[in-house]
Amino acid sequence: MRLLALETATDACSVALWLDGEILQQFELAPQRHTELLLPMVAALCAEAGCSLGSLDAIAVSVGPGAFTGVRVASALAQGLALAHTLPVTAVSTLAALAVGGHRLSGAAHWLVAQDARRQELYWAHYEILDQGDARALTPEQVSPPSRLCLPAAADWAIAGSGWAVHGGEIADGIHAARPVTLVFPEAQDVAALGARQAAAGGLVSPEHLAPVYLRPAV
Repeated sequence: MRLLALETATDACSVALWLDGEILQQFELAPQRHTELLLPMVAALCAEAGCSLGSLDAIAVSVGPGAFTGVRVASALAQGLALAHTLPVTAVSTLAALAVGGHRLSGAAHWLVAQDARRQELYWAHYEILDQGDARALTPEQVSPPSRLCLPAAADWAIAGSGWAVHGGEIADGIHAARPVTLVFPEAQDVAALGARQAAAGGLVSPEHLAPVYLRPAV
């Protein structure tokens, strides 16, 4: 499996290539510069790998929840590139990518992922990382005030996402007993890993069926 992965759902902007298990990535923390950076990143990474978009099997894209503009930027580019090169796409949860990235860095299996959603709210969900590296959602992805976050009892929980940096003082005391934040921003390399697994399991769709996940009405 050879695929391109795009991630712009937060202040970070990243692109990755998954080449039969080998990963190449470009990552930059660049608020409000996603549109400027994303396509040059794709071109630079393809040049580094010595491959063309037409030689790939699919495109994986982080579809949210996240910043409305960021989610739209990656989704629109994924659709455009997929249509231009006759490639299928696979939609990857931004929160699941954070859980997989946290696992990659720490090895922890159970994750509470909470990403700043602005308006004094968080996007959040619980995940379990399975033996093959998939992220299994234990609760639905949701948006709520920080005070609504909770932890199921029967696991050693780790936490990821930007929610603690922004809303740490409003999050219930019991959650602070979990392992410290491992990963703040999602990365395209984890979108690529999840996308490759989804593609192998038949989770590819035509680009016109790609749908961003906002969890609340876009404005």
